Amino acid sequence: MRPRARLLAAFAVLALAIGPSIAEARPGGGFSSGSRGSRSYSPPPSTRTAPGTANPFNRTETPRPGTNTPAPGYAQPRPSPSYTTPNRGGMFGGGFMSGLMGGLLGAGLAGMIFGHGAFGGMSGGAGFLGFLLQLALIAGIIWFVLRALRNRSTSPAMAGATPNGAPNGAYARTMDDGNAMGRGAGARTATRALQITETDFAAFENSLIRINQAWSARDTGALSRIATPEMVRYFEGDLRDLAARGWHNETRDVRLESGDLSEAWAEDGMEYATVAMRFSMIDVTRDASGQVVEGDPNTRQTATEIWTFVRRPRDAWLLSAIQQVG
Repeated sequence: MRPRARLLAAFAVLALAIGPSIAEARPGGGFSSGSRGSRSYSPPPSTRTAPGTANPFNRTETPRPGTNTPAPGYAQPRPSPSYTTPNRGGMFGGGFMSGLMGGLLGAGLAGMIFGHGAFGGMSGGAGFLGFLLQLALIAGIIWFVLRALRNRSTSPAMAGATPNGAPNGAYARTMDDGNAMGRGAGARTATRALQITETDFAAFENSLIRINQAWSARDTGALSRIATPEMVRYFEGDLRDLAARGWHNETRDVRLESGDLSEAWAEDGMEYATVAMRFSMIDVTRDASGQVVEGDPNTRQTATEIWTFVRRPRDAWLLSAIQQVG
C-alpha cells in the first residue's frame, strides 16, 4: 500500500473512532444516563412528544432490582432476563440427562479406545447396523424425556411473554395499583401519583435552558445546583473527555418546541416527574483553535429526549436522568 493510501486509511479509522463522540457532544453525550428511583429499570410511558420507547440506561448508579451492587457508571445495559426455562447443561439439558449422556458417551469412547467398538464391539455390516439402531434408540429416549421435562417445568404463560404480558426483552411496568416493582425485585416500593402544575412545567423548561448554559460554560458548580450528584458526575466525565481531545461543545439559544408529561409519582419521601421534551438549539463543537469540528453555528438542530426530575417536597427540582428515544 502506498504511503498516501495508508494515510487516508488511518484518517478513516480515526474518523470512525471519534465520530460518535463528536456527533453527540451536547449535555448527556447522547447516552441514557441517571436514575428514576424504583422505576429506573421500567420504561416511562410514551407521549405525543416522544411516541417511541425510551432507551434503557447505559449509565446509572441505581442497583438492579434484587441486588445491592450499583451498575458501573459507563456499563452497557444488561440483557433482559428470560422467563423460559434455562438450559443449564449444554446441548443435553443438564442434570440427570447430562449424567446419563455423559456415561453413555464415555462408555462408547472407552470401548473404541480399547478396541471393543462403541458399545461392546460390532462385526461386519450387521454389527454396524445394530450400532446405528442403538444410537437412534438412545436419541429417541433422550428426546422424549427432555420434551416431557420441559413441558412439565414450563409455566402456562404464553410463550415469548413475561408474566405481566409484556414481550420478552421489554421492561417491567407498574403493577398492582401503582406499586412499582422492578423485574426480579424481591420487594415492592410503594408509590403514589403526583400532580404536576404549570409552575412545575415552567421549572422543567427553565432547567433545560440552565443545564445547557452551564454545560456550554463548563460550569460544574452551576450544574451541581440544578442536577443530582450522579448526573453531575456524568457531565464532568463528558466534559473531561471533550477536553482531552481539545474540544469544547457549545449549545445556545435553546428553545423548547413541545413537551408533555410522561409520568409523575412520589416514593420514599421523594417526588419524581418524567417529561418528554423536543427542543431546538445551535449545537457546535470546536477545537482548541476555535475551528468548528461538528455542527453549524448558523443552523438549528432539533433533539427529543426524556428528562426526569427529582425533589424533596417543596424543594427545587433537580435533573436526575436523561434518556434517548429509540
